Amino acid sequence: MRVFRLDDLEAERAANNGAYLSFLRERNMSAGLYALQAGELDTQAPHQQDEIYLVVSGRAAITVGEETTTVARGSVVYVPAGVAHRFHHVTEDLRVMVVFSPPEA
Repeated sequence: MRVFRLDDLEAERAANNGAYLSFLRERNMSAGLYALQAGELDTQAPHQQDEIYLVVSGRAAITVGEETTTVARGSVVYVPAGVAHRFHHVTEDLRVMVVFSPPEA
């Protein structure tokens, strides 16, 4: 078993001055913490893996393919591999747990 605490992950992510912290990599999946500040642009490109986003805190809109919705704490979004997606209109600092399957390359 491995246990992670969001406060510890956020501190590590911030200390490394990056928007993304990968904290778990296993044979069939990987996980990370993604952060965008209010007003910040999301510049990610489509991934080769299926993804699940769990919004830990904050508020934004997300567009996946041609669909757009708003997300906030507790929202879960599935993004199929290869589909264009991005967060936008980030109105509150956003923290998102990301799970990739298979693991992120």
